[in-house]
Amino acid sequence: MQTVLISLLGLALSCALPVQADVPVQADFEQEKFTGRWYSIGLASNSKWFQDKKQFMKMCTTVVTPTEDGNLDVTSTYPKMDQCEKRMSVYIRTEQPGQFSYTSQRWGSQHDIRVVETNYVEYALIHTTKTKADRTYTVVVLYGRSKDLRPELLERFTDFAKEQGLTDNEILILPKTGKKEQAVPRK
Repeated sequence: MQTVLISLLGLALSCALPVQADVPVQADFEQEKFTGRWYSIGLASNSKWFQDKKQFMKMCTTVVTPTEDGNLDVTSTYPKMDQCEKRMSVYIRTEQPGQFSYTSQRWGSQHDIRVVETNYVEYALIHTTKTKADRTYTVVVLYGRSKDLRPELLERFTDFAKEQGLTDNEILILPKTGKKEQAVPRK
């Protein structure tokens, strides 16, 4: 009887927790096509930081540039108060094309980044598992080559975020900033 209960508990836990290995990566990922300018259209996360800050978040610009050693320089410009803040990261490629790792020196967190799907010219759907100390968070981002995407892509982003266990309260379509990508002052 005890063995049956332990087996059922293990099965219940495995069904309740999304397994990172189940997160797909774009088939035949072509890194050179992924480089360039992207706009963050949607953001979803189960982290406390996201919940605390989401009412202030706006669309940002991310520029992806290849490095000489085959990794990716990723520079994101975020509106913050009445100015823009830049964050630079280096995504280290893995054996799996479309999957990268990143270690935040500032926050001490490990990131597993996967390009889930992209057509390179319109959108990219990104899944990140962020681990800090003994906590793991899920982050899903929808990038667009322009500030406006087709409604079906916004719906695909929302559906994928929910498939990862995120709730409506953890999913945000980011408001646009000004024409020159300048931050909009908060009132």
